Amino acid sequence: MTRPAPPESGHVVVTGVAGFIGSFLAEALLERGHEVVGIDAFTPYYSPRDKRANLARLRRRPGFFLVEEDLTTMDLDGWLGGASVVFHQAAQPGVRNSWGVDFSTYVANNVVATQRLLEGCVRAGVPRLIAASSSSVYGDAPTYPTTEEAVTRPVSPYGVTKLAAEHLCLAYAQPASSSMAVATLRYFTVYGPRQRPDMGFRRFLAAALEGRPIHVYGDGEQTRDFTYVADAVRANLLAMTAPIRADTVNVGGGRRVTVNQAIDMIGQVTGRRLRVEHRPALPGDARHTGADGTRAEVLLGYRPQTGLLEGLTAEAAWLADRRRPTRREVVG
Repeated sequence: MTRPAPPESGHVVVTGVAGFIGSFLAEALLERGHEVVGIDAFTPYYSPRDKRANLARLRRRPGFFLVEEDLTTMDLDGWLGGASVVFHQAAQPGVRNSWGVDFSTYVANNVVATQRLLEGCVRAGVPRLIAASSSSVYGDAPTYPTTEEAVTRPVSPYGVTKLAAEHLCLAYAQPASSSMAVATLRYFTVYGPRQRPDMGFRRFLAAALEGRPIHVYGDGEQTRDFTYVADAVRANLLAMTAPIRADTVNVGGGRRVTVNQAIDMIGQVTGRRLRVEHRPALPGDARHTGADGTRAEVLLGYRPQTGLLEGLTAEAAWLADRRRPTRREVVG
C-alpha cells in the first residue's frame, strides 16, 4: 500500500475515522472545506468490511488522507505536525466484552493509545484536541439529568478505561504540560445510520426487519438518553471554535426514554409486529442515563436537533437499504 503524503499544515486529524461517528465527522469536516487525515487500525471488534463501507464516500473525495495504522505503535509525528485540531474518536467499544480476558485490549486501545496520541500532540504543538468519551463514566449516577460535576463511578471495565482516557486528556491540557486546549465529549448512547452491529437499536431494527424476536436484557424499563449521530457530529464541530481550555461536556439527545418505549417506536417506523423476549440483565449496564445539557449549550452552543422517532426512521431506512440485494445478486 502506498503511504499518502500528509498535508503540510492546517489540516485536521480524525482517529477512528472508519467508525460509526468518525466517518460522519470526517465527511462533515470535508464539507466545510477542511483537509482531513483519517487514522484507523481496522481492529476486528466488528467486520472491517463494514468499516470500509463507512469510508466509501470519503475515499472518493479530494482532501481526504487515510492512514491504516495503530495508534499504539505508529509514528504519529508526521501526521500531527501542522494539524489545527485533532478529533480523537478511536477506542475499543463495548461494555459487555470489556469483562474478562479482553480487558487488556481495552487498556491498550483506550488508555495507551490515548496517551501516545497526547504525547504526539504535545510534540507537534497541536493547539486543540477534542476527544470522545462516554456516559459510561458516570455508572449509576445518583441524579438525572446528570451534570458534569456528578461523581464518576463506572460500573464496567469499559467505563473505567474511558474515564482514565479522560483524565489523561485533561492532564495534558494543564499549563505545566502544554498549551493545548482539550474538550472531552461524553456521548450518551449515540445511534443512527452506520451504528455498530452490537448496539441495541441496530440489533432491534435488524430483528424487526427480519421477523426475529427482539432480545432485551432486563425488564426494558431502564432509561437512556439516545443521541442521534448528526447531533454528536455537530457537537464536535462546535467544539472546534468554542472557548474551551480543559473541559468535559455532556452530549445528549435531550430526552430520556425507556427501552420499551423505544421498541414501540421501532415497531412504528418498521411497520412490523414485534416479538420481544426478555433476558437477565447483564453486568456493566447502567440502569439509567440522562444528560444535563446546560454546559453543552453555554460552552458549545449545542442543543440536540433530531428527535428519537425521526432518528430511528433514518436508521431503519439505512438498514433496510443495506438488506436489499445488489443488481449482481439479483441477476446471478
